[in-house]
Amino acid sequence: MESQAVDAALLAGSVAPTDLSLIGLFFRADIVVKIVLAVLVLASFWCWAIIVEKIVRIRRLASQAEEFEEAFWSGGSLEELYDQIEPVADHPMALLFSAAMREWRRSTMRNPSGADKLHAGVQERIGQVMQLTMTRQMVDLEKYLGFLATVGSTAPFIGLFGTVWGIMNSFQAIALSKNTSLTVVAPGIAEALFATALGLVAAIPAVVAYNKFSSDIGRYGNRLEIFATEFSAILSRQLEERG
Repeated sequence: MESQAVDAALLAGSVAPTDLSLIGLFFRADIVVKIVLAVLVLASFWCWAIIVEKIVRIRRLASQAEEFEEAFWSGGSLEELYDQIEPVADHPMALLFSAAMREWRRSTMRNPSGADKLHAGVQERIGQVMQLTMTRQMVDLEKYLGFLATVGSTAPFIGLFGTVWGIMNSFQAIALSKNTSLTVVAPGIAEALFATALGLVAAIPAVVAYNKFSSDIGRYGNRLEIFATEFSAILSRQLEERG
């Protein structure tokens, strides 16, 4: 049996064509290496889907924020702006404004007189409403960033595991065939290194995208914070004028 296995290994090494293409390396690989490669490919595709979605969304949010701020600072009535924005609010800054104005209207309608008591509580409630709205929107905006971070940190190690496993198989094939020629060694080493390369292909864009999106989302969050502070100051002045 052992001599038959050796003969089979020698025959395979001598007659089988050496296909070093990516597809060929995948189909030649051991089942464990195939699983590693499949996981890395799926992770890479999912990362790129997230990257494209985040790029489109962040650009759209920046454009919508500019349009809203232009309307907000145009000098028009906040009540009229709220009536226009509230039914179609679909981005964080508009939702922040709508939530604050909704609470403002509720508070002023409940207590149209008694401005001192109104001023004491409404400012705090409006601040809480804006903070809650901002937190919810930022959580939604940061969705899937954790996946990018996970892929960026683990994909190289997953690829390295596939490489180590593939090299172990190559050494076993060398020992079985008792042949150290390049024809026998090269395919196994190539498929093993393919796992490391694929791990880096998945990890590098994920890390770069995570850092960029974290920075962009952080700047957008600061923009919302500034708007909330300025809007709160405007409402506070209007409350004082009512008194």
